[in-house]
Amino acid sequence: MGAEPAQHLNWGAEALWQALLPLLPGLSVEVLARADSTNTRLIERARASAGAPEAPVTRPGELDARAARGGVEVTPHGRRHVDVQPCLLVAEHQTQGRGRQGRDWVASAGASLTFSLALPLAPADWSGLSLAVGLALAEALDPLPGGAAALPRIGPSSSAPDASPRIGPSSSAPDASPRIGLKWPNDLWRLDAPGRGRKLGGILIETVSVGQRRMCVVGVGLNVLPQPVSGLANGYACLQELDPAVTAPAALARVAEPLVRALQRFEREGFAPLVAAYARRDLLLGQAVSTTLPALPDGVAEGVDERGALRLRRDGLHQLVSGEVSVRLQPGPGPA
Repeated sequence: MGAEPAQHLNWGAEALWQALLPLLPGLSVEVLARADSTNTRLIERARASAGAPEAPVTRPGELDARAARGGVEVTPHGRRHVDVQPCLLVAEHQTQGRGRQGRDWVASAGASLTFSLALPLAPADWSGLSLAVGLALAEALDPLPGGAAALPRIGPSSSAPDASPRIGPSSSAPDASPRIGLKWPNDLWRLDAPGRGRKLGGILIETVSVGQRRMCVVGVGLNVLPQPVSGLANGYACLQELDPAVTAPAALARVAEPLVRALQRFEREGFAPLVAAYARRDLLLGQAVSTTLPALPDGVAEGVDERGALRLRRDGLHQLVSGEVSVRLQPGPGPA
């Protein structure tokens, strides 16, 4: 953990709010100097406003499955309209960030971008949401020729759009390779070679019922500047490798609007339209991997299906859904 900066960063919260408000009416944008976990803060707010402090917090889709089995009440009464207003919450220094499966997310003040976006969401199928979020972040930070169109960036110190299409040097070559890859199901990696790289960021998505609606809280952590970090088996990467002048506020300005648009598109269309775009950045595609699933300890990854399940080849083709396993690249070179 790093010390808090002597001077707070200029986050351009008003410019962000103005840019996002047409997409999310009722939105608030808040920046905290220090917080335990932005996801935890927003989950606690949703529980309190629903009058249900013990309401279960789940990964996307889990609550619906439990409700179908009669295990939980998903529609407590007494909700007010204000309870489901969207919020973008940023912490300059996050002290107890949480990753997937309860892992800690190390975030130093000034060297990391940590934020959560809470909004009501009602997709027909929650499957693949973390992949859609990861793809939106990667495309915003590292657009590819033929990929999603680059959106104007709202600068942290000005309300004027900055049409810079990509963090760091870009190439107009049709075959430009991605610099940011996606490791199923929740991570962004800086790609060093096919199937190889270092962790750049992570995503944690949680849901909680508020009245007859579901609040979705999307937590994002991105490494922005170099910092001493131990215990990462595959190494540490940061956005400064792509752009030496990048700051946490500039990265937030780059990803905020594409993230909102991606969530709204996912609510309408699900993950299926994104399969091809995900494949371009799929770190595991064609790689030998190991899992924590005893019945399926390893295999070769063959991409993801239209619901975001990992396709794994081992004595046939198997589908692994998010939340069931933890996938690790096996050591050594990838397949020829």
